[in-house]
Amino acid sequence: MHISSPKALANRAATVPTVPGVARDKGGGGFRPEIEGLRALAVLLVAVYHIWFGRVSGGVDVFLMLTGFLITGSLVRSVERDGRIRFAAFWTRLARRLVPAVAVVLTATMAAMYLWLPRSRWADVLDEVRAAALYHENWTLARNAVDYLAREAAASPVQHFWSLSIQGQFYLLWPLLVALAALVAARARIPLRATVLVAVTAVFALSLSYSVSVTARDQAWAYFDTGARLWELALGAILALVIHRVHLPVRLRVFLGWFGLAALVSCGVLVPVSTLFPGYVALWPTGAAVLVVLAGTTGSRHGADRLLTWKPLTELGKLSYPLYLWHWPVLVCYLEATDRPLATPLGGLGVLGLSLGLAWLTHRLLEGGLDRFTRPAGRRTPGWSLGIAAALIVPVLAASLLWGDRLERERAERSQEVAVPDSYPGALAVSDPDAAALLPDVPVRPDPADARQDLSWHHEQGCHVTLVSEELVVCDTGPADAEHTLALVGASRAAHWYPAVQEAAEARGWRLVSFTKSGCQFSTDTAHRDGEVFHECEVWKSKAMAELEELRPDAVLTSSTRATLDGETVHDGFLEVWWWLEELGIDVIGLRDLPRLPYQGAECVESNPAEQCASPVTASQADVDPATRVELPPNVTLMDLTGHVCPGGSCDAVVGNILVFWDHSHVTATYARTLGPAMEEALAEATGW
Repeated sequence: MHISSPKALANRAATVPTVPGVARDKGGGGFRPEIEGLRALAVLLVAVYHIWFGRVSGGVDVFLMLTGFLITGSLVRSVERDGRIRFAAFWTRLARRLVPAVAVVLTATMAAMYLWLPRSRWADVLDEVRAAALYHENWTLARNAVDYLAREAAASPVQHFWSLSIQGQFYLLWPLLVALAALVAARARIPLRATVLVAVTAVFALSLSYSVSVTARDQAWAYFDTGARLWELALGAILALVIHRVHLPVRLRVFLGWFGLAALVSCGVLVPVSTLFPGYVALWPTGAAVLVVLAGTTGSRHGADRLLTWKPLTELGKLSYPLYLWHWPVLVCYLEATDRPLATPLGGLGVLGLSLGLAWLTHRLLEGGLDRFTRPAGRRTPGWSLGIAAALIVPVLAASLLWGDRLERERAERSQEVAVPDSYPGALAVSDPDAAALLPDVPVRPDPADARQDLSWHHEQGCHVTLVSEELVVCDTGPADAEHTLALVGASRAAHWYPAVQEAAEARGWRLVSFTKSGCQFSTDTAHRDGEVFHECEVWKSKAMAELEELRPDAVLTSSTRATLDGETVHDGFLEVWWWLEELGIDVIGLRDLPRLPYQGAECVESNPAEQCASPVTASQADVDPATRVELPPNVTLMDLTGHVCPGGSCDAVVGNILVFWDHSHVTATYARTLGPAMEEALAEATGW
């Protein structure tokens, strides 16, 4: 299917509406129907933007603000009424109201995964199901957003739980903060609300400052970072503590209500939310929601609250929580089944209609059913609430763990099959056409379901560092007193050659030193990522150059070209690095970049006959190696192993019964190992060792 990566599409996930229940008034707890309407409008924006536009609407930020507003008001009133916060009752009541719907949706999602999603995605989805059930999905997505090898993965059907996770973490933290402020207020004999206001304002200031900083530095991580989002909840908390002191004329409130709604609706149209939030730009939707809440119920027939208190909208507000939970997995399954990047107008209506139906059914069965079940005396205790939540979520965790364990055991069993060279020659079949013609009809290995985990020793030992890391991890194999030392340096498309280089080094008795980093070309050109200077890469490169200057290997093996679907080039920064190595007396072996594919290797093979998964070399490689057309330093020797990976000018997904590419540009470690003899021959010729 054509769902984009977590970097872009995972950022579409808006947030879940606030704690199910009523909204309270400015002072003491009266019903505020316009907030139900605001929740309904926000969840509609989330769903509509996801389904038809593939964009983020800003609804996530509205819901976070409302969560802070409602929860803070509830906690402060609890202290004012009872003199304390009943932590067990607060947390277990939330669990009883939130967890049942989560359990139902996650169970249905696992069933849908089995029916419609490729097996290559099962293990990752099961991991995220557990993360969602335990309210840390945001951190899972944050890691994936900055993991170069995970960024191209298709959207997970549960990735929208990231916002629930942030809210769950908020529910644990906020009662403790309010209780601490209440203790300080009691000891110092100062007003409770003033003390809480100071505390939440401090959180707001610190979190917003951090959010602006981390968003500028690493927006992909910041989008899911609880610390970078906490200010939005704190903004709602501030509003809850001061709103009773705000008295505005009706005409001004009418204006603020409509202005806030207009700003909210236009946010997703005018602002690229997924690439700018959650820094100060998120003040747009949160500020818009604050204006709507300040406007309140005006009583004017011209007020925005006339729309927000419209019965169909307030009824939809009651369904906002289950609607948010259902719309994303329904959309992902629809896109998978239809192989579309976005829904058609009619298909989108079907997705929205089905999501609404499931939301209504979930609300009717869980809200009404659990209320009837717990209505008898003694069944609304914290123990009962916790028991209900556990009875529903524990089976989900158990099923995902057992299923994941079974997948891992099956993967381990399959990994042993490639040890039979006659059945799985891989690249060896390229140099022996007769043997290739006699290949047995066996399943492709690594299995597409295992391809993402098919990594080399170099990766497993941490020698290849992630996008956000500045650390230089140097791995050293072979005899310390070897006659020759070879260094493998570069980005991930240099690192995927490691198994072949290791085979060659072991056969020749060389010492092999390796250090690579995702997305970081070994070049003097200033690296950029997402339009900003890639600071971590620049630091890493300086460390790599210092290491080479001290190590003084006999030769450095690195990429000589960069192939993309826009063409193949030699970066000027490559040449400058090679001249610098020439001055150090270090030879350079420039290995031509492999073609980039227009398809994901593992997913294509899983969904289609292998012969349909092929791409011409010329789709991303030049007719002639561009490195042969530039003036090279005298220490540079060029190598090109494209013919061993894409024989006959075609990049086939499977060669010699082995899966070649696991994504659109990286070779599987299993196939790379079969390139050992070809790599050894090419290196020996290039170095003369």
